[in-house]
Amino acid sequence: QVQLVESGGGLVQAGDSLRLSCAASGRTFSSYVMGWFRQAPGKEREFVAVISRTGIIKHYPDSVKGRFTIYRDNAKSTVYLQLNSLSPEDTAAYYCAASSSTGSATATTQAGMYGYWGQGTQVTVSS
Repeated sequence: QVQLVESGGGLVQAGDSLRLSCAASGRTFSSYVMGWFRQAPGKEREFVAVISRTGIIKHYPDSVKGRFTIYRDNAKSTVYLQLNSLSPEDTAAYYCAASSSTGSATATTQAGMYGYWGQGTQVTVSS
C-alpha cells in the first residue's frame, strides 16, 4: 500500500507556472507507475500525465502536451508535475495516483487503473 500527499497548488495568473509535488510513503515507490489527473467542477476526472517506474517513459494528452512535464525522483519517493503557460482552462483540483499496472505506462491513462490516490491540490488560474 502507498499513501500520497500532493502540494504546490495555488492561485496564479494566466501564463504563470506552478510545480506540483506528490510525496509517497509506504510500499516501494519505484514499483508504481505514477499519474496525474485533474477534475474541474461539474466535469469528469481527466488524465493529465503518466510516468513509468524508471521515469524514462512519459505520456500526455494533447491538451497539456508541451506545457506540462511529469518527472519523478525515486530516491525521494516523489513525483512532480511542472505546469507552464497556464490558462484559466487549467483550473481544477489536481490529483496524483499510483498504479500497479503491468502494462505499458503510455496505456495507463484511465483513472480505474490506479489503486491509490492523493487528496488533491487546487490550481486556480485567473485571466
